[in-house]
Amino acid sequence: MRIADSRVMVLGGRTGLLGQALTLALSRAGSTPIPLSSKDCDIVDPISVSRLLDRKDPDLLINAAAYTQVDLAEDQEELAFALNATAPPLLAAEAAKRSIPFVHYSTDFVFKGDKREPYTVYDEPGAFSVYGISKAQGERGLLTLGYEKTLIIRIAWLFGPGRTNFVEKILKLCETRDTLTVVDDQTGSPSYAPDVAENTLRLLEREATGIYHLANTGKTTWHGLAAAAVKLAGSGCSVEPVPSSAYPTKATRPAYSVLDLSRFTKKSGITPRHWRDALRDYVHNELKKGNPATS
Repeated sequence: MRIADSRVMVLGGRTGLLGQALTLALSRAGSTPIPLSSKDCDIVDPISVSRLLDRKDPDLLINAAAYTQVDLAEDQEELAFALNATAPPLLAAEAAKRSIPFVHYSTDFVFKGDKREPYTVYDEPGAFSVYGISKAQGERGLLTLGYEKTLIIRIAWLFGPGRTNFVEKILKLCETRDTLTVVDDQTGSPSYAPDVAENTLRLLEREATGIYHLANTGKTTWHGLAAAAVKLAGSGCSVEPVPSSAYPTKATRPAYSVLDLSRFTKKSGITPRHWRDALRDYVHNELKKGNPATS
């Protein structure tokens, strides 16, 4: 589709990490983004969604809203399933009534994490946390609905400007601590929100549908990501590796959830930049930390 001059409704666009990045990318591309928050629309209420779509009349509907509190989801299962499993097919059905494309974001947490090579778009989900299961069920709901203009994008380990995230938290902790311990037995694909947003537009321009994986190139552990961020920031803080057992969590995380990006590259002709390059951009240009000349 043509992004320029289009009207794009972005659910989660006001306050979400990815939603804000999408809103900015769309604006730069010459479209008219319509960023919304949960205060503007109840996405599990079809009537509310229908009225909003009738009023705004968008050319494209993007769902960047979700329940993302991984551990809290174990106690708030009903809410997690409402937002992550029930809402996506409801939204897609409303998009189908208007014959406009629908974009939905999913997660690496739909996978079990027992592989040792990147997960492809053809691998079957095998989530075991409430969050992961709810997101996987949202995907299944969309596939069962079968609306042909649906694009499902799985992302992972999201960081970037506009909302507190793992990288920002680590650098904040380093301001008051000499040493941090971070788990080193979970491996994944860091995703820089502005890059995910830009690459989403590349897929839309090529009228991609179905399931795609989007992240930055490369893989690392949480310890590796934290240590790289601290080094870029020029902090004297020491980052020590520890096993996940040192930080028990209510929800179990995948030990390995690296995403295979080859389908995106084949469709777009673009290879996403390495996560280290994206991290350097974020730390130096957005967080204004460290010395770009020495990193």
